[in-house]
Amino acid sequence: MPESSTTRRLGLAAALLVFTVFLSRVLGFLRDAVIAALFGATGRTDAFYAAFTIPDVLMYLVAGGTLSITFIPIYTRYLKSNDERGGNRVLSIIATTMTIVFVVGIVALEYFTPALTRSYLRRLKPEDVALAASLTRVLLPMQLFFYLGGIASATLFSRKRFVAASMAPLIYNIGIIVGGAVFGRRYGIASLAWGALAGAAVGQFGILVVAAWRAGMRYRPSLAVRDPAFREWLWASVPLMLAVTLVTADDWFIRYFAAADPGAISCLNYARKLVQVPIAVAAQAVGQASMPFFAQYWAEGRKKDLGDLVTSSARSSAAIAALAACALIALGEPAVDLLFRRGHFSAAEVAPTAHYVMLFAAAIPMWAMQAIISRAFYAAGDTLTPAVAGTLVTVATVPLYWLGSRFLDSNGLVIASDLGICMHTAALMLLLPRRLDTVGRRNIVVGTLRGYAVGAVAAVPAWAASAWLPHGHLRGHLLTLVQLAVGGLVFLIVAALAARPLGADDIAGFIEQRVLRRRKRALPSRS
Repeated sequence: MPESSTTRRLGLAAALLVFTVFLSRVLGFLRDAVIAALFGATGRTDAFYAAFTIPDVLMYLVAGGTLSITFIPIYTRYLKSNDERGGNRVLSIIATTMTIVFVVGIVALEYFTPALTRSYLRRLKPEDVALAASLTRVLLPMQLFFYLGGIASATLFSRKRFVAASMAPLIYNIGIIVGGAVFGRRYGIASLAWGALAGAAVGQFGILVVAAWRAGMRYRPSLAVRDPAFREWLWASVPLMLAVTLVTADDWFIRYFAAADPGAISCLNYARKLVQVPIAVAAQAVGQASMPFFAQYWAEGRKKDLGDLVTSSARSSAAIAALAACALIALGEPAVDLLFRRGHFSAAEVAPTAHYVMLFAAAIPMWAMQAIISRAFYAAGDTLTPAVAGTLVTVATVPLYWLGSRFLDSNGLVIASDLGICMHTAALMLLLPRRLDTVGRRNIVVGTLRGYAVGAVAAVPAWAASAWLPHGHLRGHLLTLVQLAVGGLVFLIVAALAARPLGADDIAGFIEQRVLRRRKRALPSRS
């Protein structure tokens, strides 16, 4: 396949996922706004968010990203050799084996959840610990839906079909929103957990399985664990299952250390959700779309092309993420006020949440960069190196979280998170040449720094325009909306003017293609 064709297909796939990820984040904000309005930021909302920890740990230990990372290259290889039946055979073995493992794990954890919750969340009030245990038991079966839906999604990605997979998170968020908005006042915060379970069953499982079946996926129960391809998948997956990287453990650490301060887990969660938007748009969507192409290049022995594609993907994602980070730092407070201040979430919670947003935002490019770089390892069949490096970094960062919470409270936890992801990304970058020496690491770093430079230049006037805006009779959300609009417009204009002089071609191209051309199409013709 010609290089230009592959790049164009990757761009189209990434654009589709970027759009649906953005839409999913909008629904995510609506979901969190419903939760904040109905329940505020209290010990009960802390219990709800903390209730995801044990299910998340189960998913991580049993799955560990083994579908998008290790299964896609294997399934893609079968499709490339026109052996769809062989690919479905391996799929059936994995699905049958892992369903048994998940069912056993869910049943065991349903029994041990109260004891585990009391140990992990002992800093919460007793009544909130009991609530967290109850909600955890509702959320545990959800992980089986995620896993089986993930298998279906992996087959769709291998076929380079992205529509159904991109829609699944939307249904999941709608489930939580409906649960809280419709049943929240009657059943309390438990309605959110039941809504999440329903959303996972319909969106993350039902829609994906139907779409994958129509595309050619077939399943027959099988426990042929001696199959060579299954063993290949298993040995590639074990390091991911056993490793604990900061990408996942960061949430666990923050919930554990923040539990002593009522409402802190909730405020930190709201801040992280806002920061995850540019991460998802700039990196996660691109990473998901690029994995099949990375795997294809590696299977074809095109290391130079793979290195070039990884370089351009990581550089562009990190540069745009740096620009978004500076925008959030400049406009974080009006953004939090507009999105969350209503109902039981008062102005008293806006200030700390906005402060967390600004601190979290500083490391957005590192999250974006590692999402691409890690997939370069996985496409090359190396899951061990990032797993070992990530685990060592995670262990090394535990004292940072402890020190941060002890001396700087929740702000210290955010700083520890930022330092940890910087260490994690640096480790991956240093180790990458051992597996793929054609990646331009200097190119990636320089592109990221230029993104920071453009963002910093644009952030100062954007913040000033927002903070010093003469507001006259404007009050409440109307004022914050105008502040965001004016500040965002100033930021975009200054960034567009500064990008080329500062050598940030990725940002200049992004603004020209995504913003200016769209505006030109919207203007009426003069002819």
